[in-house]
Amino acid sequence: MLTDAALQQRLRQHHLFEHLPEALFQHVCQRALYRHIETAAVLFHQAAAAERFYLLLSGQIALTRVLQEGQEKLVEVITPGECFAEALMFNGSPNYPVTATAYKSSELISIDAQHFRSLLEGQPNVCLALLGSLSIRLHQRLNEIDTLTQASASRRVVRFLCQEAQAHNDHIQLKVSKRLIASQLGIQPETFSRILHRLVEAGLIQMERRLIRVPDRTALANFQD
Repeated sequence: MLTDAALQQRLRQHHLFEHLPEALFQHVCQRALYRHIETAAVLFHQAAAAERFYLLLSGQIALTRVLQEGQEKLVEVITPGECFAEALMFNGSPNYPVTATAYKSSELISIDAQHFRSLLEGQPNVCLALLGSLSIRLHQRLNEIDTLTQASASRRVVRFLCQEAQAHNDHIQLKVSKRLIASQLGIQPETFSRILHRLVEAGLIQMERRLIRVPDRTALANFQD
């Protein structure tokens, strides 16, 4: 049971819960749990029963998927304030399609997926508000997919760096290994490293281990192969 008022407020601020009537929100909290996991700990494995979804309070969670050929692919890095695995309760998938691993010591709120869905079934107005929020996020994800499928490897890397630079005041701390970032961008790790080296030589980025500085974001965005 989630009884801490501060944690309840963090949960309430997420778009999945902000439209719930207070009585129903308290029902959610009665089944919700606080979780803390250490770095490298696995929260859930790919193909495990998808009984709960999560809100990340602090830390970082990497979602990875092992493909049929055995290759591990980074699907997403979850940052504080984001929910993950919530879509499974809507599409009826019984199993997690990814593995969730802590890349930093992390605090989470765990929500009973089936219970939350049953609450929503009697709240059509709340469901409509949720659909609007999910639709916006779907369009954002489709735009990302279009970029990955149409852009060259260099353009994918440049776009990734520009997005991270904008979000972190031009100082990018790589959250996960270069191998997993390359997987997320749909390129080989060697290609990712080679492109970073070219950008350093061109004076568009500065690298010190896992820290990347972007002195001129506009110049980086205009980089051409």
